[in-house]
Parts: sequence; C-alpha cells; structure tokens
Amino acid sequence: KMPISHDHIMGLKDTARFKYEDRETILYALGTGFGRDPLNVAELPFVYEGAGLVASPLMACVLQGGGAIIAGSGINFLMMVHGEQRVTLHAPLPPRGEIVSESRATACVDKGEGKGAVIVYTSELKTGTGAHIATVQSSLFARGDGGFGGPRDGAPMPHALPDRAPDAVFETETREDQALLYRLCGDRNPLHADPGIASAAGFPRPILHGLCTFGTAGKMIVQHVCGYDAARLKAIDARFSSPVFPGETLVMELWRDGEVCSFRVRTKERGVMVLNNGRAVVSA
Repeated sequence: KMPISHDHIMGLKDTARFKYEDRETILYALGTGFGRDPLNVAELPFVYEGAGLVASPLMACVLQGGGAIIAGSGINFLMMVHGEQRVTLHAPLPPRGEIVSESRATACVDKGEGKGAVIVYTSELKTGTGAHIATVQSSLFARGDGGFGGPRDGAPMPHALPDRAPDAVFETETREDQALLYRLCGDRNPLHADPGIASAAGFPRPILHGLCTFGTAGKMIVQHVCGYDAARLKAIDARFSSPVFPGETLVMELWRDGEVCSFRVRTKERGVMVLNNGRAVVSA
C-alpha cells in the first residue's frame, strides 16, 4: 500500500444528489430516539406525517455525501474511525424533497509515522432549487496512515467545556435494536449488526453508529433546550470519544451560556464518555 498523498486528498471532491420522502425523515427520527412515547404529542411531528412533519436537523448528517472522497483517499479503511462531526443549519431541513451535496476535502493533517492522519471533508447541502440548507463537516482519524509529509496542524480545534458544574443533566435510553434500525438510514457497516464481525474488531457485541449517538444527542438538545422547536437549533458539533452499546443509557451534562450550549455525553452503566467537547447554538 502506497502512502497517502496530502495534495491528492486535498484535490478530492464529490457531488451527490439525494431524493427522500417522509418515510426517510420518519425513519431517521425513530432511529435517533424520537417517538419512544407514542402519546407524547410534542414528538409526533417528527414521526407522523399527519401532525405536520418536521425533520430532525441532525438528519443533515446522512444527507452529507462525500463517499467519493473517502473512497479515493487511499487510507486504510479498517483503521479509520470517526473523530468529530459538525453541522451548521442555514435553514430548516425540508421533511421531504431533493438535496444536492457538494463535498470537498478541507484538511489533511499528518500526525507522524505510526501516529495516523486526520482527514476533514466539508459538504454544502442545497435544495434542488439551490437554496443553501446546511454545512456539514466530518473529521476522520486514519489510524493506519501517517508520516507522508503533510502539514502537522490544520484540523478543527475542539470546543472547550466550561470549568464549572453543569447547569442541567438529561438522560435517555437507547434501544437494544437501535443499531439495526439506524443502519437503514444508510450506514450498512456490519460492525453494527453482525456479532461475529464485532467480535473480530474487538467488541463484545455490535456497537451503535457514532452518528446515531450524535443524532440522539441532537434529539436531546431539540427536546430539552429547543422545546421541540427544531428551527431553533442553528449549529451542533462534538468529538467522538468511545462507542456506545445498544441498550445503554446516555447521560448528557449541559452548560448554558447565552445561545451557546456546551455538552458532553457518557454512558450511565459504564461511566464512559462517548461524546465530548460538544457545542450547540440555539436561538432565543
């Protein structure tokens, strides 16, 4: 395997077009925790087309595209993990329609021989008529690649959490079958479904998708901070620090400073931090 090239990766681009209906919007909402209580009328607009369907803002993550950038990078996929995710909303995500995702590599950082590399790609999401909806940024840590001579910095800096006790703490359960449900949103990696493959990767059972954990954290923000008014969420980002096992309880610690909410998420059962350096911007 030839070492990856900084210049090659920085030249990678991808354009993807997605058409989706209310089925996909509802499926994403169910996969990230909406609708657990069918009698909670505040959540019905996310899971029932008869209640005036609303898309979870975090669904922008599964409309991002960028597959050609990952495929063309030359990195060792078996050693790749998701590092960070950032979403900025410029307008509410339509509950159905067509999205054009224009993606490009925006950073390629060489951590050094044996220390891996960080690849960042950014996608601009627009409607079929050209309206700018969202900017989505993914940071990938290529553990098996490094020492190719690229720059040593340039990756996004993580958000610093306040140095005080959290202003609020929220909990939500995940379902035992949540990874099997969420994978229908597009990520069919067998690591999240096949016990044998999970075991070969060093896990006692299939793990939850990182973007499912991220989407569930977004659901908690929409619920507890936005009062289910999804249009109030203007941006959200977090760093992935450890996987979740389906069925675990997620505990979010949250700090409010004006429109900025800082947060982190750990599992209740194991006390393991799974999302860190979280930041959400919520309009008043």
